[in-house]
Amino acid sequence: MNAAAPEPDDPAALLAALRLQLDWGADEALAEAPLDRLAAPPPLAPSAALPAAPSAAGEPSRRAAPGRRGAALPLAAPLAPAARNAAALAAGAQDLAALREAIREVDTPLRDTATNLVFADGNPDSGLMLIGEAPGADEDRLGRPFVGQSGQLLDRMLASIGLDRAAEDPSRAFYITNILPWRPPGNRTPTDAEIALFLPLVLRHIALARPRHVLLLGGVSAKALLNTREGITRLRGRWHSLPLEAGGLPVLPTWHPAYLLRNPAAKRDSWADLLLLRRTLSGDISAAPGGLT
Repeated sequence: MNAAAPEPDDPAALLAALRLQLDWGADEALAEAPLDRLAAPPPLAPSAALPAAPSAAGEPSRRAAPGRRGAALPLAAPLAPAARNAAALAAGAQDLAALREAIREVDTPLRDTATNLVFADGNPDSGLMLIGEAPGADEDRLGRPFVGQSGQLLDRMLASIGLDRAAEDPSRAFYITNILPWRPPGNRTPTDAEIALFLPLVLRHIALARPRHVLLLGGVSAKALLNTREGITRLRGRWHSLPLEAGGLPVLPTWHPAYLLRNPAAKRDSWADLLLLRRTLSGDISAAPGGLT
């Protein structure tokens, strides 16, 4: 005999359904009411049911050519004014405090779905800057980068080579930030348009912090700053040069700590990268980034 279905207003049933959603990874609501995916789609309006006819002046149709996906404008096109404004805001920031306020003024939908701006943490005078991808749920809640599970793993990894973001001695400290200062909904990967929007501010952040070395955490930050399509597997493990006005800045890509949580076997590669970083910071000639790529 089948068990009776739970009542829709049963608190225990509702709590169990909510717990199931959390187990599936749904940690935020982007709409006031759930979407009914089983409902029939609404009928098309008459104007949407038929393709638009060409104008009398002979303007070519905007339908996609055969064999190509139809698309309106490129994703980055609507963000072009915002991108120009972001570049102007970046150029006008004369110190880190001004840059933080400039980032708040960047027009982006990410600002509407995030809780807190996540700017940076650590000692900006350390000479070592770490750049990740984007804040997660814990970072968004606390307003600090890399404070969740992956951040705790990163702190332990860096402590193993004598580095601590809270160290008073700049030679033992580091400074850490992300490409995006706002959390993408659902912790999704940043889009190319979002990266392009904030890249001028990241470069200005580097210029103001004036690090001597940069550790790039993950493929998003590595590909964005090195302007390459190569994946993190090919980029990690060796020093590259980030071209700046003051000259080439040594940058070392490595795995993102969130990837290491999912793939513990990759920790061996990260340990090799950290040893390379430690030898370089210690002034080992054999490990110094003399042959930057």
